[in-house]
Amino acid sequence: MNAETPKAAELSLPQAFLLLATNDKNGKPEVPLFALRTTVAGAILAELDLLGALGLQGKYVRATGTDPQTDFQHELELIRGKSRPRTPKWWVSVLDSRAEVQSVYEGMAALGIVEHVGEKHLGRFRPVRYPHKDHAPEAALLEKIEAALTGAPADLEAPDSGATDAEAPDSTKPGAGAPDAKPDATTPDVRTTVLIALLQAAGLLGKLFPAADLTRASELARDYWPTRAAEDELRLTRLAEEEAATL
Repeated sequence: MNAETPKAAELSLPQAFLLLATNDKNGKPEVPLFALRTTVAGAILAELDLLGALGLQGKYVRATGTDPQTDFQHELELIRGKSRPRTPKWWVSVLDSRAEVQSVYEGMAALGIVEHVGEKHLGRFRPVRYPHKDHAPEAALLEKIEAALTGAPADLEAPDSGATDAEAPDSTKPGAGAPDAKPDATTPDVRTTVLIALLQAAGLLGKLFPAADLTRASELARDYWPTRAAEDELRLTRLAEEEAATL
């Protein structure tokens, strides 16, 4: 890994998720495209939440006065510019797009982590894929997640989700409602814990880590509002596909 390649801790949540959700050799997604798009949308909300740029107040996502340096400034401005607040699920549906996924991929390609393969050739489009170019960031992510799942399972418990509406204003603080990370040498950081929840919401955690405690990971996905919104949207999509298959 060269000096310009970011370490695992420096990747944004959408980058980290997408890197793990992509086959390192052929550059194809390891999950259905609808799951990829929806989970990336949830990851964008989670990233902005952990940066303190937005938060959940009552049932609605609201921007804060914080203006962090982020690759998702456009998405943040969309949320800020909305005339009235919307729910997390609504924003997941808005950010759920092929363009968002490709933007994250291209950002990693610019960093030399993945390689852009496939273009328009002789008037015909070839599918664009993003095989891994630098394997170090993915290896570091896998190592951190494995340590979190096997080394400190007690610290992966879901946060208390019993906040009332009266407590809602505090939810706009950076990362409020995110899984807790206690200052312990064996405890995973909040980003790693949220990444675990994202992988579980997409149905990818069990594929990457067959021995993982999926029950505990499911609790994380349900109890953190961005991942819960993504999971709810994915559930509706899967139900719609199942119903369509029976017609």
